[in-house]
Amino acid sequence: MDSNNCDFSPMKRQIETDMKHLIHQLQSNLDLLGNENYCLLGNLESIKDQLIAIESMAASFYLNCYLSSFTDTYEDLTTTVQHLSKDKHGALIIVERLDPLDNIIQKGIPIRAMVSPKLLESIFYPGNPLHDGAVLIRGNVVDSAANVLPLTSKLIHEGKYGTRHRAAIGLSEQSDALVLVVSEETGKISFSLDGKLYPINTTQPIIL
Repeated sequence: MDSNNCDFSPMKRQIETDMKHLIHQLQSNLDLLGNENYCLLGNLESIKDQLIAIESMAASFYLNCYLSSFTDTYEDLTTTVQHLSKDKHGALIIVERLDPLDNIIQKGIPIRAMVSPKLLESIFYPGNPLHDGAVLIRGNVVDSAANVLPLTSKLIHEGKYGTRHRAAIGLSEQSDALVLVVSEETGKISFSLDGKLYPINTTQPIIL
């Protein structure tokens, strides 16, 4: 994944620190492996949880990188998804990058207004006629809402993901678009790029 124009140093340093700590823990557990009286299973569970946390923080870091390369309003977008996450309001936000999307998505209702948290939060407020579709961001503008995206044909295991996540993956399989998703059920934030879904760390602010 490309991360041009990316300089979010505090988060990068935190990821580096956490990875070094994890490596140290792995080495310590490796040293204990020969001790038959010591069970590593509890430690390995903790290491797995830490690895998931590092992955989530790294996704937050790269999200800022990708958004800042294609829109000046990336802070507004990340603020918006954090507010939506807190309220568990489901959302699907497309950030168009280099690939034109007009022939891939089913266009919805034109908006053509500057990106702002209030506008986006009002669109995804439950009961709003536009809240079920996807918002399309072009540059610094909310181009349209209630867009319909192609669904991925991949099998989503364990029933974790609904239509929004399948749509996010589906569009990112067919284009270089970045698609932000907020789960209505859990409030969890993720983004899809290149046909993959990445969880976002919601235990701390995304913006640095």
